[in-house]
Amino acid sequence: MIQNTLDASPIQVVGQQAHAGHPFPLILACRTKSASLDDVVAWIGTQRDRLLAQASTSGAILFRDFPLTGAEDFDRFIAAFGLANFPYNESLSNAVRINRTERVFTANEAPPDINIFLHHEMAQTPVYPSRLFFFCEHAADEGGATPLCRSDVLWERLAAECPQFARDCEQKGLRYSNVMPSHDDPDSGMGRSWQSTLRAQQTEDAERRLGELGYDWQWLDDGCLRATTPVLPAVRKLSGGRTSFFNQLIAAAQGWKDSRNDPSKAITFGDGSPLDRDAVAVAARLADELSFDVPWQTGDAALVDNFVTMHGRRTFRGTRRVLASLIAAE
Repeated sequence: MIQNTLDASPIQVVGQQAHAGHPFPLILACRTKSASLDDVVAWIGTQRDRLLAQASTSGAILFRDFPLTGAEDFDRFIAAFGLANFPYNESLSNAVRINRTERVFTANEAPPDINIFLHHEMAQTPVYPSRLFFFCEHAADEGGATPLCRSDVLWERLAAECPQFARDCEQKGLRYSNVMPSHDDPDSGMGRSWQSTLRAQQTEDAERRLGELGYDWQWLDDGCLRATTPVLPAVRKLSGGRTSFFNQLIAAAQGWKDSRNDPSKAITFGDGSPLDRDAVAVAARLADELSFDVPWQTGDAALVDNFVTMHGRRTFRGTRRVLASLIAAE
C-alpha cells in the first residue's frame, strides 16, 4: 500500500501473468477518488526509485484510474520521474509520429489495419531508449491493445527450443536494412523520411550522419534511401543474471513490409548469413504465447522497461490515441 495523500495498490486483470513470483505487468490502481495531478506528482516524487525498480523486475507497470486527461498531464506525470528525455526528433525511429509536447508524441501514425509486431524500441539502431511511457488518451472502439512480452522469459524458452539459433543470435548479432522514403509516409508503420530520421535536408548531410553511425547505404532512383546498420546485438545482459532477447528480429522479419520494403530482405545475422526462418517462426510463436495485451482504458498510463519488455500494437477500429515518450539510456 502506498502512503502519503495518494493511495495506490496492485490490482489484477484477466490474462495478467506472473514470472519468478512477480506480476507481469504490475498494475497499480489509484484508490484516492479526489486525487489531483499535484498529488500524483508528489506521490511519484516519493516512490520514484521503487517504481523504477518494480518496472525493471516486472517488466512494465500499468497505472489505472490516475487523474490524467491529456498530453499535458501525461508530460507532467513523466517529468515527475526526473529522467532524461529522449526527443523523437533526435531518434532514429522509422515510425511517423507527431509531437504533442516536448516529451510527448503520438505512438505511431500507421493506419489502424496495420499490425505492429513485437519489438524493443529502436533496437534496430545504435541508439535506443532505456524506458518508454505510454498514455491512452482515447481507447479504440475495438482492438488496439498494446501487446507486451517479457524478453528474458522468451530468451529462456527460445534457447531451450532452438539452441543453435540462440547461439547464433548471441555470437553473430544482427544487421537490419530498410528503405526510407523521400517524404514521410503515414500509411506505413515505417514511413519516416530519411530527412526526418537523419535530421538532414541534403544527401551529403545524410551520408555524413550515416557514416558516423557506421551504416552502409544506397540511394535509389526515386530519391529513397536504403540503409543497412552496423552489426547490432541480438541479446542484452540484464541485472540478476537475466538475458533479454533484445532486438527487432520479429518485427523486421514479419512486419517491415510496405511499398518499399520486403521483410525477407530486412534482416540478416551480423556476418551477412540468412536467418533460420523456421527458428524465427518459433521465436514469433513463443513471443505471441507470452504476450499480455494491455486492455487500454482512456486515462491509463504505462511505464515499460525497454531492456526487459517488447511491445507492439494490435489492429483496431474507431479512434485510438495512444501517446508515448522515450527515456534516454544512462
